[in-house]
Amino acid sequence: MASGFPMIDNHRLASQSTAVQTERVAYYRGKIIPESQVLISFRDSAAIHGEGVYDTARTFGGRIFKLREHLDRLWRSMRYLRIEPPVSFQELEEISDEVARCNVAICKQDVWVTQRVSPGAPREFGGDGIPTLIVECLPLPFAIRSQYFKTGISLQTPSVRRTPPWSLSPQAKTVNYLNFILAGREIAATRPGAWPILLNEHGNLTEGGGANIFFVHGNTLSTPQTQYVLPGITRATVIELATTLKLTVAEQDIGIFEASQADEIFLTATSLCVCPVADINGYTPASNQIPGPVTGQLQQAFSALVGIDIVGQYLDYVGTVSPTPPFTG
Repeated sequence: MASGFPMIDNHRLASQSTAVQTERVAYYRGKIIPESQVLISFRDSAAIHGEGVYDTARTFGGRIFKLREHLDRLWRSMRYLRIEPPVSFQELEEISDEVARCNVAICKQDVWVTQRVSPGAPREFGGDGIPTLIVECLPLPFAIRSQYFKTGISLQTPSVRRTPPWSLSPQAKTVNYLNFILAGREIAATRPGAWPILLNEHGNLTEGGGANIFFVHGNTLSTPQTQYVLPGITRATVIELATTLKLTVAEQDIGIFEASQADEIFLTATSLCVCPVADINGYTPASNQIPGPVTGQLQQAFSALVGIDIVGQYLDYVGTVSPTPPFTG
């Protein structure tokens, strides 16, 4: 497991009580405060209309990976929803680094780092009209996801289809997750333990909640077209690594038939990085290995890039709790 996490510099916190050092902290309205003190209005537009955006990075050894790329995507999402940024890019970068630093020290492990933005509670609905900006952290779910790196993840396509890009662009990372939640609940009822991967209106594979999918055929990786998915930062990183490994990468339509012929399948996600897939709709990849040779190469390349053994970090927790498929990456 990663070590060398920084200590909290108490004078940077809104409160210097002992409780702050044991409770996770978050940024809200200009201060870094204990999570329990972050209280948004019940009239906030994110709560009543699902109007808001967010982005989530993660740390490796206490340092945020590709924060600027995540914030670039957050800015694109805000522009799409016509939300004015409540702070500058540089300010949010500094806030995120500080919140991550504090929480890594508190949790003593690597964390998710999330920025959440909404227009706040509109004055016409009795609110104060002040935009909501929250930067918060959660410990990465090493325990509940550790088994996936040993046995692979099972995937299943639900009847729920991915919201089409002509209705709502999947390239914006919004707080409205009903599409994935309904898909996840259907799969939980029909195939417990599997992760949902949604099809689009044409019957082609798209993505899961917070996860992109790749198929390996020989030395070629194929992944769904960007138009139909949220193009993950980890997805882009893996495409770059694949190029250095002399692998060919193609964005294309992929149906269940094409998926059933794959040598290997893997997911990319902020927390999982590169994680092998055991089967999709019961179809087992031809390599019959966890991980397959190409997936293993990419895991090693990713580990070298971030300076952490991404597989070992999860395998340290195998057997501690039962796996639970969440809906976010």
